[in-house]
Order: sequence, then structure tokens, then C-alpha cells
Amino acid sequence: MILCPMPRTILVVDDDPHIRQLLLFALDKAGLDTIEAEDGEAALALAERHHPDLVILDINMPRMDGLEVCRRLRAAGETPILFLSSRDDEIDRVLGIELGADDYVVKPFSPREVVARSMAILRRTASRPPAVDENRPAIRQGRLTLDLDGWHASWDDEIVQLTVSEFTILRTLASTPGKVFSRDAIIDRLHGPGFAITDRTIDSHIRNLRGKFTALGGLDVIETRSGIGYRLGNCAGQAG
Repeated sequence: MILCPMPRTILVVDDDPHIRQLLLFALDKAGLDTIEAEDGEAALALAERHHPDLVILDINMPRMDGLEVCRRLRAAGETPILFLSSRDDEIDRVLGIELGADDYVVKPFSPREVVARSMAILRRTASRPPAVDENRPAIRQGRLTLDLDGWHASWDDEIVQLTVSEFTILRTLASTPGKVFSRDAIIDRLHGPGFAITDRTIDSHIRNLRGKFTALGGLDVIETRSGIGYRLGNCAGQAG
């Protein structure tokens, strides 16, 4: 198992103590610090107190479900979120991505898979896609600016709050303006080659990105090439 090269704190939220202990053990073996919560209210209190680097969050919990926890975490900041989801709630999984979650794992799962996906998310917070020139402090296209060092996107002078996955996707498209990236290519940039994730998840991230920029007048940030994939638009604020 690959160990995490620097201390990171993971908040594990699940009402099943057996699942929490499985994940805490696996994450600890990977060199990650962990804290745990058995319900959504406790999770929000711990997140405010400890500022975790990642929240592993069960969707189906009593009192406050994971979707509501996700909404509140997103209102407070951009902490990465990995959902734990049952096999029969695909709608909830897609909704979770649209609310701003970075990834999900379907139950029953392998603890190794959860660790692998967690490490992938943590790597994305500390690294850049290889296609981006690391000497460039920012990428600009029309009214869009990506601050590569600060992990910030802005439309004109207004900051657009993006999740880690959303920023990585937008940075990937902006790294080579004019190039059409297939969904598989985008998945490779997010997780690495061979990582199991559906095209629908990428489409949900793209829909989320479009919604955030459209609210500010950015109607042409991402273009769809039917049957091929996505590319960066002109970012002039005009519908194509």
C-alpha cells in the first residue's frame, strides 16, 4: 500500500460503527490521520473544529443524511468529499456529485478502493495535470482566469467556488485550448489510467461547472462535441 507522503486528516462519517472501524484501520495503515462521526450533526461540528483534508461521507444516515451534510459543507467551504453510496441509490449518487462531491464509492466496497480514491483526491489538491506548464501562475481565456497556485477560478473579477474535481477538469480543458478531451481522458487526469468511474459522473461535474459559470453570465465556458467529449469554450460570455 502506498503511504501518504505528508500528514492529512480524514473525517469518516457513517452510522455503522463496523464500517467506520474498517475505514479507520485502512486509512491509518496508509499513513493518514483520522477522526470519525456517527451522524451528520457530529460530522459538521468536527469539520468546523478540525478542518479535515477530506470527508468520507455516507449518504444514508438517520437525523441528517449525507446529502444535507454535503450541502452544508459546500456552503462553508471546499473541503473534498468522497461519498459512500448503496447500490440502489444511483439518483442520490448523481445528486451528490451535482451538490459538489468529488467522487463516490458503492457499497459493499473494498477498504483498499476507498483508500485509493481518497489518495487520488488528496493528490489532486497538491499536484497539477502534467499538460499544464507549472511555471505558469495562471491560465486566461476570455473572461475566465484560473489561478494555478491558489486553485481559484474567476469570471472577470468574481471568484467562482469550485470543488477539487471541478477545478481539475476545467484546468485540464484550459491546458490545451481547442483540444477536445474525451471523457476517458478527463477521467485519466482526475484519477489516473484505468480508474473505474462512469461517464455519467464526468457529465455531472461538467453540468455543475456550467451552472456555476452560467449564473455569472459565462454561457460559453465549456463546449460539447457530440460523440467525442468536451473542450474549453471562448469564455466571452455569449452562447454558441
